[in-house]
Amino acid sequence: MHILNLLVFCDLVETSSFSLAAERNGITQSAVSQQIKSLEERFGVTFFERGKKNFSITPEGQVFFQSAGRMLEVYRSIEAELKAVRNEVGGRLRLSTVYSLGLHELPPIIKNYRQRFPQVEVVPQYRRAAEIYQEVADDRTDLGLVAFPKPRRGLIVEIFAEDKMVLICHGAHAFAARGRVALRELQHQSFISFEPDVPTRRAIDHLLTEHNVEVRQTMEFDNIETVKRAVEVESGIALVPFNSVRDEVRSGQLTAVEIADAELWRPMGLVLRRGRTVTPALREFIALLREFGGKKEPLHSQPLESED
Repeated sequence: MHILNLLVFCDLVETSSFSLAAERNGITQSAVSQQIKSLEERFGVTFFERGKKNFSITPEGQVFFQSAGRMLEVYRSIEAELKAVRNEVGGRLRLSTVYSLGLHELPPIIKNYRQRFPQVEVVPQYRRAAEIYQEVADDRTDLGLVAFPKPRRGLIVEIFAEDKMVLICHGAHAFAARGRVALRELQHQSFISFEPDVPTRRAIDHLLTEHNVEVRQTMEFDNIETVKRAVEVESGIALVPFNSVRDEVRSGQLTAVEIADAELWRPMGLVLRRGRTVTPALREFIALLREFGGKKEPLHSQPLESED
């Protein structure tokens, strides 16, 4: 049994797709099927229920997945420690990021990083915040990037940058010509929101509640791009990070309006599993994130982390 077999197996479980598992490992779908069949024959069990409309992991497959994950974690730690000894900036860097950071802040950072370290394969994946914390904890990603980071047991969380939240509206909205509005003027306005479990939504709700402002929640979405599109078609107003709408404001698709009597900043955080080996590739990427935020050191005297 080879490490590659375990990696292919875990990728198949995570993606539920033979084609994606094949793509991740640079092999054919047929090779994925053969490797899974070989593992099943070796252990005398069936790992997956296969059907035309159904693909699911069996209880035996779940047990094997957990054990395979632990073995891969040991293997990757060996590889990471060897690279660290040689101070070699190379290999594969897995990033899990929320959509807003991944679509706006991250692209220029990754471009800069690839120019500096072309030998590193950077693999970004877009997730919701709760999934990112879990992926970091399970060592299924090297680094998590979230907004409004919160401490989690077993994880180290560091704020590396902040972005000011602004009100956005369509050019025909009454606020568009104002430039600045008071927060109380949002009272009973049609409001486009993030879904309740999105950290940015919780921060916005807290701000509005703190100032006794009630808006009419007309739509809720799980990502910044859909929120922007809804505002563009005059469905309401929204509070969003300025970096996420910079292009639309420049082109005139949206108008950004400042809140005159209140400020809300969106902190951006990196998430690491405590105790993991920080490879040179990961170390350099974290340094670039801090550089993006204008700091050579964390914004706090120590990284934010939960106590055991």
